[in-house]
Amino acid sequence: MIATSSYRLGVSEFTTNPWPFERDVERYAAHGLDAIEVCEFKLKQGQGFGKQLKSIEAAGLMVSSVQTTVHSLFPDSLAPTPADPRERLRAMFESVDRISRHVPQGTPFVVITGAAPEGNCEYVYEFAREALPRLADFAAESGMRVAFEPLNPILFHTDTALWGLDAALELVENIDHPALGICCDTWNIFETPDVASVIRACGKRIFLVQLSDWRRPRNNADRIVLGDGCIPTVKLLSALRAAGYDRPYVIEIFSAQTLPDSLWNGDMDAMLERNVVAFERFWQESEALV
Repeated sequence: MIATSSYRLGVSEFTTNPWPFERDVERYAAHGLDAIEVCEFKLKQGQGFGKQLKSIEAAGLMVSSVQTTVHSLFPDSLAPTPADPRERLRAMFESVDRISRHVPQGTPFVVITGAAPEGNCEYVYEFAREALPRLADFAAESGMRVAFEPLNPILFHTDTALWGLDAALELVENIDHPALGICCDTWNIFETPDVASVIRACGKRIFLVQLSDWRRPRNNADRIVLGDGCIPTVKLLSALRAAGYDRPYVIEIFSAQTLPDSLWNGDMDAMLERNVVAFERFWQESEALV
């Protein structure tokens, strides 16, 4: 890292979507990053993926988290099929089983609700209350964990039936499973009322933090580099530190290639470095607020 060792900074493979897995590992390490969020869609089928995952440690990186190809209980924009939530849950079980053999104990696997069929959020909520403990049980058997992620309300009807960090905390507290926690993605949660207090209330239930910045989006995959938008990142970092979060902070930026200024079409090495520099500045500024 460019300065202090008091935090660990990683990148989700969604951030460098056009790059293959091997380039992700090589370039993240070259930028002095500490961690990688593995996206299953970049892994090889069959047996080859084990060698890929082994290369992470060899490059001096840790695995912050995993995004399975099917990671929502109901269809979402990234994985619209299968439609049946029971089949989707089975797919998540299979992915956890496949990947957990090759990542460190305690690694969180991210899960979201997906979109509510016919707008029936109550049905999705009740299904989640039944499915998430089962998924957490299964993950725990392999020493893994599950991080439930509430999404931004603009993703309602496409990717989520639940938004707001307060709503996610209520769900996770009601289930009360030691292997089930929360993924705090700043782009998704920053508009939660009294968000700093809610973050502190989450405490050790926060298994993962993801970061990007916000401008009024032109589609559902239009995030920007830290410091280029209006998210109060310093305020959120100070709350996360006060909550006791001590795992990697992960840059996760979606930037659809159909956008005229898509980050995925530009110099992604420069984009990574800009995020590294911005995070270091925000971390130092958050010191005074902790």
